[in-house]
Amino acid sequence: MSDPYERSAEYLDILIAESWEPLAPALADVLSRVRAGTGAVVDLGAGSGRGVRVICDTLPGVPVLAVEPSAAMRAVLLARTHEDGELRKRVTVVPGDCASVDWPDGVRAVVALNVIGHLPPEQRRALWSRAARQLAPGGALVFNLAPPFTPVEVERVRMARAVIGELEYEGWASARPTGADEITWRMDYGVLRQGRPLTGVSVEYRWWVATEEVLAAEVAEAGLVLRRTGGSGLGLCVLERASDLASQVS
Repeated sequence: MSDPYERSAEYLDILIAESWEPLAPALADVLSRVRAGTGAVVDLGAGSGRGVRVICDTLPGVPVLAVEPSAAMRAVLLARTHEDGELRKRVTVVPGDCASVDWPDGVRAVVALNVIGHLPPEQRRALWSRAARQLAPGGALVFNLAPPFTPVEVERVRMARAVIGELEYEGWASARPTGADEITWRMDYGVLRQGRPLTGVSVEYRWWVATEEVLAAEVAEAGLVLRRTGGSGLGLCVLERASDLASQVS
């Protein structure tokens, strides 16, 4: 399988740092409210490990299975894990994706941030079904939903900027419709010195889009309930078993 992050991984961790400033406390709040009291946490598409850090800080002592298919991103994830003694004891980093990696039964939570768009509809449904089977009672799956929700053109816009030393790093994004329920993102990354380009790279990857209503119907087929949480701009969604919610009410 091709790795869309093979050429862009060196830029991603520094360019997503700003977006994690509101996302980290929102994720921590969700995890602290998960009713399951036992089980590991699975971080699907763990990327460079920013979410792993939030999970470990929020749930002391809980083991984490960090799943990341990109070897380039795993290099950053492993470095972040290894440099911290506490993470080194609790976090297991494995190569693979939603479909190929085994989870233990009875997981407390599944975190899948910036992941759902990578999954075609049939793989999304497989994930919902798997979560319904393998979450511990009171467990939850957390993911985020970001626009666009339908296959439309997205004009090129600068998504992030970081200055390190004498150099400036930029990330630009645009997208075009490439199917009935998908778009193709183009990401342009550049390095500048005093405003003059030094180097850069462009990558493209497929992204499946869906509205909240479509996803709510999908998860209901698996016996799950979708609810929004956190600030309106974060797009955080929590899935819980309908049977768990019913027993809580009764």
